[in-house]
Amino acid sequence: MPQSWQELAADKRARLAKTIPSEWKIHTLPTEDNVIDFPKKSGILSDKELEITESSAADLVSKLASGQLTSVEVTTAFCKRAAIAQQLTNCFLEFFPDAAIAQAKELDEYYAKHKKPIGPLHGLPISLKDQLRVKSYETSMGYVSWLNQHDTDDSIMTSLLRKAGAVFYVKTSVPQTLMVCETVNNIVGRTVNPRNKNWSCGGSSGGEGAIVGIRGGIIGVGTDIGGSIRVPAAFNFLYGLRPSHGRLPYAKMRNSMEGQETVHSVVGPIAHSVEDLRLFTTSVLSQEPWKYDSKVIPIPWRQSESDAITSKIQNGGLNLAYYNFDGNVLPHPPILRGIETTVSALKKAGHTVSPWTPYKHDFGHTLISNIYAADGSADVTRDISASGEPAIPNIKDLLNPDIKAVTMNELWDTHLQKWNYQMEYLEKWREFEERTGSELDAIIAPITPTAAVRHDQFRYYGYASVINLLDFTSVVVPATFADRGLDRVNDGFRAVSELDERVQKEYDPEAYHGAPVAVQVIGRRLSEERTLAIAEEVGRVLGNSITS
Repeated sequence: MPQSWQELAADKRARLAKTIPSEWKIHTLPTEDNVIDFPKKSGILSDKELEITESSAADLVSKLASGQLTSVEVTTAFCKRAAIAQQLTNCFLEFFPDAAIAQAKELDEYYAKHKKPIGPLHGLPISLKDQLRVKSYETSMGYVSWLNQHDTDDSIMTSLLRKAGAVFYVKTSVPQTLMVCETVNNIVGRTVNPRNKNWSCGGSSGGEGAIVGIRGGIIGVGTDIGGSIRVPAAFNFLYGLRPSHGRLPYAKMRNSMEGQETVHSVVGPIAHSVEDLRLFTTSVLSQEPWKYDSKVIPIPWRQSESDAITSKIQNGGLNLAYYNFDGNVLPHPPILRGIETTVSALKKAGHTVSPWTPYKHDFGHTLISNIYAADGSADVTRDISASGEPAIPNIKDLLNPDIKAVTMNELWDTHLQKWNYQMEYLEKWREFEERTGSELDAIIAPITPTAAVRHDQFRYYGYASVINLLDFTSVVVPATFADRGLDRVNDGFRAVSELDERVQKEYDPEAYHGAPVAVQVIGRRLSEERTLAIAEEVGRVLGNSITS
């Protein structure tokens, strides 16, 4: 007799619970909403394991490469801290510590024999969003109907990270369909923010945001088609890179709407510093991913591009633009202060920062929203319905039965509209350069209209998704925290739309006190080296940069 969706989900939860050894279990769960520091006082981690998990990835790979640490030591530490993270935030869909430690042991044996690391990530544990395939494990991606399907091969990214020496130990939770910026599914339920269980961890790479935020992971791999790397990074006070399409390998990942080519999902890292984002990116590019994924453009890491930004910073400063309102939805007071704080710090450091007028962001937001549902939502409806599970509340707007699938001619017209919009935006970029007499290095902007949002309240994607439509490189930089004393309700607010009013009414200074606030640094397409370097400078002037 076929199992119900509830039975399938319960079976998965039971199997997942068994993967955590009894000695890694928390006997008395904390009652506080903020659990970010609980791993330090849990008694489960030794002093050395705490030191390892509090380190930067760059520092760890250096010590692994010199033999100061073994991969078994580092992997065990992160497996234990990840187990704690799971019990506090519910961030797993797969956990395989025994296989991870066995992989780490093989790397240690290689090092002992050859007296050198196997690759640039030798022995470093990397957490993976449950979209990347790892041979022999499930990739349910939040669909009950995809449970009990075991992958027979790795995704290309997984394979190249393995080749670079990375160790895999966990695949983190995602929302059903991946198409929302919160993380909840009918298999394991909701993933929460370790800084406050009442706040969202973001989505769709929300499990990565939670596990890296509480340092159960050091570098997490996420994907982004409308903010899914950048929003979890922002909500967990982390850095996140949304590279342009074609820079990093996406092949053989599982996905909703596979074959949708109008706006590409991209893969990228979430970490505690730009240094660690750069480590990940250079390590993957060193494996020549264009030889494995035909969509990857053969562009090795260009250190000269990064050095050019460093030179600019040292010789007169950067030429930057900024905006704090896209004309559609006004950000909450903490976000407006985050932009103001960032602009002020950059100017104080000697950089030129001028206002940017967002160009047709209402058009861009509407266009990409229609692209997401261009098949009339047939793909995601099929995979949700296959098990009989209900749609999560966050996805119901996408499943609107009034949305009809477009014809091929309408799709072609959408492609032209996107292309024309991208070129018009480049024209505005050039006009800014002509007006200021200098190359525009990047744009500083909000990534969301809210600080880490309360559950089920994420309503507007435009600050993130328009950048996906333009395919610009974007890096999230943590800026500050919401403060009830500084971020008062905006009494002079006048809504420009019903959605604008709904988002603004959600703001409560008390409920959002302490919530992470971030900005995004937007660079031209395929400008990862330059944009990361600019983001590093933004983090430095804000006092949020971490170096090994």
